[in-house]
Amino acid sequence: MALYSNVIGVDDAPFAREHRGDVLLVGAVCARTRLDGVLTARVRRDGANATSKVIELVRAAAGRHLQAVLLQGIAVAGFNVVDVHTLHRALGLPVLVLMRRRPDFSAIRRALFQGGPRQRGVSGAARKWRLIEKAGTPEPAQGLYVQRVGLTLEEAQSLIVRTRLHGSLPEAIRLAHLIAGGLATGKSRGRA
Repeated sequence: MALYSNVIGVDDAPFAREHRGDVLLVGAVCARTRLDGVLTARVRRDGANATSKVIELVRAAAGRHLQAVLLQGIAVAGFNVVDVHTLHRALGLPVLVLMRRRPDFSAIRRALFQGGPRQRGVSGAARKWRLIEKAGTPEPAQGLYVQRVGLTLEEAQSLIVRTRLHGSLPEAIRLAHLIAGGLATGKSRGRA
């Protein structure tokens, strides 16, 4: 079983519901629970560039001996869905998607295809839904739900235990969340 210690956690910044355009994306590089670096990028709200931007973040962290990529959820900036299989192939690293609760896939599909009050749906909804389905059914792991590529469930559980410090999420995800909130709004708040 692999022992994952050096990871990058990626999360997006909060944004107003009416916001259109780019959203801040933060990568927190950690050796187990120690913060070793912070990287940023911008992704389009409900766009299609999340996968390429996460790849850029990870490649910018070259030399940090990364062993895994951690995502808080499979989508950032609304419905900018990360293709976790392409991410894994491009980087040669395991990808672990973490969620506090089991996703409500029927609500997600409805939001993608029907949208909000105007009932328009999200651009590229069919492709985004295929990426969500292809990521697989979330599995319970260490009090969270995970989707994984390139590592076993046992390795995913070990990674979570080895890299968390405060709360149930790995520290890299928690820190990315706090940093993104602080940069976007001037203050960090809430749970990752």
